[in-house]
Amino acid sequence: MEMESIDGGSVLSPGGFRAGWSRCGIKGAEGEPDVALLVSDAPVSAPGLFTTNKFAAAPVRWNRSILPCEELRAVVVNSGNANACTGEQGVRDVRRTAALVAELLGCEPRHVAVASTGIIGHPLPMGRLTEGVRAAHAALSAELRAARGAERAIMTTDTRPKACAVRARTGGRPFCVGGMAKGSGMIAPRVATMLAFLTTDLRAPAPLLQQVLKRAGDLSFNRITVDGDTSTNDSVFLLASGTSGLELPDDGPVARAFEEALLRVMGELARQMVRDGEGATRFIEVTVVGARTAEEAERCARAVAESQLVKCAIHGGDPNWGRIVCAAGYCGVALNPDNVCLDLGTVRVFENGLPTGADAASEVAGPEVTIRLDLREGNAEATIWSCDLSGRYVEINAEYHP
Repeated sequence: MEMESIDGGSVLSPGGFRAGWSRCGIKGAEGEPDVALLVSDAPVSAPGLFTTNKFAAAPVRWNRSILPCEELRAVVVNSGNANACTGEQGVRDVRRTAALVAELLGCEPRHVAVASTGIIGHPLPMGRLTEGVRAAHAALSAELRAARGAERAIMTTDTRPKACAVRARTGGRPFCVGGMAKGSGMIAPRVATMLAFLTTDLRAPAPLLQQVLKRAGDLSFNRITVDGDTSTNDSVFLLASGTSGLELPDDGPVARAFEEALLRVMGELARQMVRDGEGATRFIEVTVVGARTAEEAERCARAVAESQLVKCAIHGGDPNWGRIVCAAGYCGVALNPDNVCLDLGTVRVFENGLPTGADAASEVAGPEVTIRLDLREGNAEATIWSCDLSGRYVEINAEYHP
């Protein structure tokens, strides 16, 4: 299989989709776009992944009721208001939003997914949102500028848009996978991420796509953490247009190529989120090897990646290996401290239960920091991507509520 990243790739790189965006004043920042509409030219198969938070927002509950779907036509998104913890009014507002888009497209409301992101507990300003949806629909286009506007419209505390796409070829037949996402804080996904929208020009039934999306999500969006918080609105959507004429089988070279391409896009979007973590100055990759099981490796890596002490030390450029082994020690997996080895970047700082005395300050001074922990208990491994914890993170979240 051949695969290449598409320069300037977007959610519109696969054929069969259009995007539109508008400004309606839901988001506080003046002039910032806050409504996006992703539309398929024809009904498409679409699965989704959603938050495990018990306070799931009204849009999440709506999407769970309609996905997977074989006839999805659109996803409509607003930023600046999460429509979470808004009771029956929030449910009615989701239905009204889906019905409005359905009217504009000439389809059923159940063929429209809805996503929201922003502050929790505030009713949606439906008058503004209605105007914004109509304006986004009027602006629908397959041109790259439409995708770039949509990428900005879904942002909240993000400092930059997040998008990518790849083109692959298997058996002489080309296909494409693209995507856009938002996420900067409140990131510790369980099954999903903040908001992610993926497209492909393959054709496949929604149940099969659901399986592939779940596997890829476990190895991408479920492997990142910024602050250990799982949002009320986490959602991932995958829309398959079939315009390439290539059918996705249950197994074989095409199936493997598609899953690899999807994972490439989802993994890149996931890492872009971590690099844009609220107040982040350093990207951290934590890899645990030598665990008994993949589950134990992931649990240990996540404990290190989510340790506030580790994140603060990395922010300060302090190679404090003691905080790392401490997190590994309380994570609840099998290990013998006398066997454990720890590398910061290329420097081994801890081996067989003792410090090596090596200086690793240079390994935590740059924008990317790698931590590798060998438990020497088995052959399983896992990687989690995280970021440092800065004073700016505290400022952003202390001032978030108006």
